[in-house]
Amino acid sequence: MNNIQVAIMMGSKSDLSVMEKAAKILEDFKVAYEMKVLSAHRTPKETAEYAQGLRGNGVRVVICGAGASAALSGVVAAHTTLPVIGVPIDATALNGMDALLSTVQMPPGVPVGAVAIGEAGAKNAALLALRILGVTNQVIETKLEKFKDEQRKKILGIKLT
Repeated sequence: MNNIQVAIMMGSKSDLSVMEKAAKILEDFKVAYEMKVLSAHRTPKETAEYAQGLRGNGVRVVICGAGASAALSGVVAAHTTLPVIGVPIDATALNGMDALLSTVQMPPGVPVGAVAIGEAGAKNAALLALRILGVTNQVIETKLEKFKDEQRKKILGIKLT
């Protein structure tokens, strides 16, 4: 994990289609990441061990995607001091509201940054991770400025009839 800066975790392989959106943005910015499926409920020991070892392996930000009770981001945050960003996944009949509430209802002392439900949240989680990294990395900061300018130009280029 030598050059991995961002760890992307998900509670189930079924979350992969959403979390790949975060991975794509990190790839576009040429930021190294690692993806893992680890469950807060089904693999608690392995999840804790992985979270505890992240800083020592050079990881600087963690993105966790989970649906239903969405405990993964909180469990990871309990086992590291790295920034943890939770992506609620719309995996149940409640369309992700259960996961959103689980992600934002962390007790004091165990912070988890929460983003939107689903694919938009995964994309924003990657962009937020990049902003965190960009605080101390001028190359990433410059790429973020270019990204923002490209978004601005797209909006300004819209012609309505």
